[in-house]
Amino acid sequence: MPPEASFVREVMTTSVVSVEPSTALVDAALLLRGNSIRHLLVMEGEELVGLLTDRDIQRCAPSRLIPISEEDYNAIFAETTVNRVMTRNPQTVSSTTPLATAIATMQQGRFGCLPVVDEGLVVGILTRSDLVEAFRRLLTGKSLVREEQGIDPQSTI
Repeated sequence: MPPEASFVREVMTTSVVSVEPSTALVDAALLLRGNSIRHLLVMEGEELVGLLTDRDIQRCAPSRLIPISEEDYNAIFAETTVNRVMTRNPQTVSSTTPLATAIATMQQGRFGCLPVVDEGLVVGILTRSDLVEAFRRLLTGKSLVREEQGIDPQSTI
C-alpha cells in the first residue's frame, strides 16, 4: 500500500479512555496506570475540552527535595482537578487525515498523541505507540490495520 493511501483510521486506537474536567488528579493517575496508557481525553459530555498526560500529572507533583509529608503530598493529588492541569483545546486530526500528515503534525508539535475527531465527535486517539505498532506490522509483512484495540471502551470517570 502506498504511503499516501494510509489514513489515521487504519492505525488509531478506537477505545478511548476519558475523564471529566472535575475528576481528581489521583483518580486520573490511577486510570492512566490501570490501563497502561499515557493520555486521557478530557470530555464534557461528548465534547473534547482537553487532554491530560502522565507528564502533566508529573509536572504538578511537589518536588521530593522540599520537605513535605506523605499526607500533604497525596492531598495535592486528591484536591487538584484535571481542569487545572490539562491542555485545553488540543490539536486534533480526523480519521481520514493521511497518516503522513498526522505524523508530521505530531513531530512538528512534539505531541505524544492526537485525538481523532470526526464531525465534532471523538472517534479515537492516535498515539506514538500506535505508530510504532503500525511500523512493526509493516516491517514484519503484516497489514497496517490493527486487528484488536486492547483497552476497555467503557473506561471513563
